[in-house]
Amino acid sequence: MLELRDLAAARSNTVLFRRLNALLHAGEALRVAGPNGAGKTTLLRILCGLTEPARGAVCWDGTPIRELGDDYRARLGFLGHQEGHFGDLTAHENLALAGATVTTSAVTAALDRVGLAALASQPARLLSQGQRRRLGLGRLLLRPTTLWVLDEPLTGLDRQGVDLVSHLLAEHLAGGGLAVLTTHQDLPGLDGVLRELDLGAQA
Repeated sequence: MLELRDLAAARSNTVLFRRLNALLHAGEALRVAGPNGAGKTTLLRILCGLTEPARGAVCWDGTPIRELGDDYRARLGFLGHQEGHFGDLTAHENLALAGATVTTSAVTAALDRVGLAALASQPARLLSQGQRRRLGLGRLLLRPTTLWVLDEPLTGLDRQGVDLVSHLLAEHLAGGGLAVLTTHQDLPGLDGVLRELDLGAQA
């Protein structure tokens, strides 16, 4: 269970949002909406423990994440604007770095699931933006986590790629996972499990 307790954030002297409260249970997803500059990425960074809120706390199963440390981070999978790929390494080699226990067969299966099997030996720097985004999704699949935090996961993806993200997200939630994401696009097939939090109404 993920809980936002009276969260507030500011940039310089500008309040981005305040009095932010939300509760997310297993199988639920939260889409963070709002205009540019409303604090969407800041909120995701707070959820990942990368930025401290000006007020309030993020809690996991009732305990503030700052007290959980590595135990919380082990449950967290993040996909941001910068996917963190090594440009000169192949798609397969990039995913092989996802963890010490990752096997060659698991990497091959992940590449197949995200539609990159035919590009396994392609250097990441030669992949398109959408293909790099798919590679980031492959990394999520290789490191099973409970909470997915996704910052604009549909950027650069075609219709087929959007459907892939929707399918993977629905599968993650059906397995008891949780997700918080930002996107301006619709995610088909997630009615009933995707709630919305509008930061534009919180400042």
